[in-house]
Amino acid sequence: MTQKRGAKKAASSKAPAKPVRRGSEKIAKTQLVETVSGQTSLNKKQAGEAVAVMLDVVVDALRSGKSVGLPGLGTFSVTSTAERQGVRPGTSERITIPAGKKIRFKAASTLKSSLGVSE
Repeated sequence: MTQKRGAKKAASSKAPAKPVRRGSEKIAKTQLVETVSGQTSLNKKQAGEAVAVMLDVVVDALRSGKSVGLPGLGTFSVTSTAERQGVRPGTSERITIPAGKKIRFKAASTLKSSLGVSE
């Protein structure tokens, strides 16, 4: 039995797996929908619509310049950043980084204390 050409090369050029960090598991929207459905009287379709509407409301509020406070979780807000000087990696060339906006999240003190995070 002969080995296909390039099969060995393809296997060896495979990138190593990323290391898994503790606490870095991500909960997807579908998992949120299943949780909402399981803990309420909503079916999965209704729970999906509720989660989608809630996320849309948060995004729309941030787009309009409002902050969004979720008790027990924290506050999302949009902040403006000033134009600043930076250095281009690799060339050490000085560049101007334009002004922009960033999304900020400030965790609620109840969330911090429940996770054992110091203030």
